[in-house]
Amino acid sequence: MKTQIEISAEVLNELKGSDFESWMLVQKAYQENSSDEEVMCAGMNLNTGYVYIALENGVQIASCFAQVVDFIITDFNDGEEFFFDTYEEAIEKQNNLN
Repeated sequence: MKTQIEISAEVLNELKGSDFESWMLVQKAYQENSSDEEVMCAGMNLNTGYVYIALENGVQIASCFAQVVDFIITDFNDGEEFFFDTYEEAIEKQNNLN
């Protein structure tokens, strides 16, 4: 049985100001919409400023500069990304792509 889960100090040290606020928004959206889904990875894209959680089901929950979260689906056939306001819309798109 696990007694500890390590969260990278490197990530936490990088999240300052609005980046940290974005991280909190992303976590809240994950908890409210999809906490039963497995997390594939989480982090921050330093090129775009997006803080994100990528789920095993293909949905990414992201925010940048403390803006409202986007639910993002990527079409892996052509790389196009689709941005949605709700988790349900993202899941519907993901199902249509499959």
